[in-house]
Amino acid sequence: MLQQDKIQEVKNRFEIIGNSPLLIRALEVAVKVAPTDMTILILGESGVGKENFSKIIHHLSRRKHNPFIAINCGAIPEGTIDSELFGHEKGAFTSAHEARKGYFETVDGGTIFLDEIGELPLETQSRLLRILESGEFIKVGSSKTQKTDVRVIAATNKDLYEQAQKGKFREDLYYRLSAVSIRIPALRERKEDIPLLFAKFASDVSEKYHGPLLELQFDAMQKLQNFPWPGNIRQLKNIVEQISVLESDRLLTARAVERYLPELPGSFLVATGNGQSNGANYQEREILYKFLFEIKKDIGDLKTLIFGLLKNNDLSPNVQENINLPANLLPAKYDDNRAVTHYSPPVSYTPQMDMPYHESEVIENNGTESLSLQNQEKEMIKRALHRHAGKRKLASQELGISERTLYRKIKEYDLEEA
Repeated sequence: MLQQDKIQEVKNRFEIIGNSPLLIRALEVAVKVAPTDMTILILGESGVGKENFSKIIHHLSRRKHNPFIAINCGAIPEGTIDSELFGHEKGAFTSAHEARKGYFETVDGGTIFLDEIGELPLETQSRLLRILESGEFIKVGSSKTQKTDVRVIAATNKDLYEQAQKGKFREDLYYRLSAVSIRIPALRERKEDIPLLFAKFASDVSEKYHGPLLELQFDAMQKLQNFPWPGNIRQLKNIVEQISVLESDRLLTARAVERYLPELPGSFLVATGNGQSNGANYQEREILYKFLFEIKKDIGDLKTLIFGLLKNNDLSPNVQENINLPANLLPAKYDDNRAVTHYSPPVSYTPQMDMPYHESEVIENNGTESLSLQNQEKEMIKRALHRHAGKRKLASQELGISERTLYRKIKEYDLEEA
């Protein structure tokens, strides 16, 4: 009973949704190994929530008051990852104008979460193995050995044993990392949790954007439970946000839900330049959905403002004539004797977004001017980077995507100097 109470406490604290036996088993292992200093390997497909488990382990450990940092190994260029992790001395390479501490030095006494560890270059794997075995490392460009006390939690969506057999991952590092493994189930393995997750995401969207709550008919929920969800929880969250933006009917049927489920795992909202779909990165939709939500909210606010001006007769007659509102929403009109000739109180008027969305166009001006969603995505990334002074971790958190996705989009849109 005590263990069940502990698991429920962890679920509440870290917003873990679900009661699947596989999920509960993963949580039980995480809770048991957290007080130790053992290296942990978290296994699971992309989008299942591996970073959440690393935070659970850290906050239940004796290191909970010390630093915790999550690093996406796939988001750091191969040429700079050694410097990022272990630091460098002044003059170690062309742009090393001053010495810099690496993550393993700055997080001394704390926990480092290495996501997508299978993406580490072999040379960097050797350096990591030395830290795991002896706690020692050498900065880039230095010959001095330094010590650090850091707990390493690693995660991957790859089969590291298979990678090791192919020579792409060090076999000795694999065995060192996999002393304790925690496997997080894919969403298709915990279908009973899908209704709970859908309700949570729908509630979050409704609360954030002050809109009506989405609900599902029974056949619609069955449709969601039978979908394979290659993008897992992240994909489900994106689908819920997409439906919230584009559907006017709040009670969804199976047919309505089916329109938003990709026929193939590679489906993606915005086509790439070569006309092919990019199926590995459902996170990218989050930027686009955020933009659509902002457009929807802005249009609603604008209509509310214009309606208020019309109601109070604060707009000139010429402007009023060019605003297309239903007759019952127009303000009162008077004849020369000030007799009311028309008035219907707008007690039930709620601004709605009438603008249709197209896969590649968001706004049309007289049918001649359109803004591409990809252009909007690029602009939102530029703004986020500017607001956070180029700090990609903070920008990716604001955009709701991983650092690796942000890094790839920066390269794709040539925003290195943004």
